Amino acid sequence: MTDQHNDIAAAIHDAPIGSFVGRRGAEVLAAFAGEQTAMRAGEFLFHEGDYASTFYIVISGQLAFVKKATAKRPQLVLHVLEKGDLVGELSFIDGHQYTLSCAALGDAVVLSFKVGDLSQLVEEHPRVIYDFMRAIIARVHQTRASISRQHLELADYIATGGKRQ
Repeated sequence: MTDQHNDIAAAIHDAPIGSFVGRRGAEVLAAFAGEQTAMRAGEFLFHEGDYASTFYIVISGQLAFVKKATAKRPQLVLHVLEKGDLVGELSFIDGHQYTLSCAALGDAVVLSFKVGDLSQLVEEHPRVIYDFMRAIIARVHQTRASISRQHLELADYIATGGKRQ
């Protein structure tokens, strides 16, 4: 294995997905990884409405899911992504368009995984794919729990007229 392969495997293993796929799974995924892409502040990784054929892992820096500016409001940052976070994996899996745009908040590097590159992985390493799916489901559960907490906080705020209890 090359130093680059080892570095990619370490980045995958150190990311939250690594706790699901383990060291061996990270090594397998590294073999199917695409290119690392350097991004500058404000550069878009993808735009709302683009079709997904790639998902990414943030290797360094920060990206954000954003809603583009309109004539009535500035661009909105909806969620910040940090080192190790997966980006675009749900649209990658279900083949739907991205529902938000994703832009770099500063200098950042992402590692890409393309649909065509992973087809062989499904056939040869089904356990790695299973563990990858478990990681994605865990993230969906965390997101849902966070939205529920925020919903309750907003409901409490409205019910009390904005008074803290």
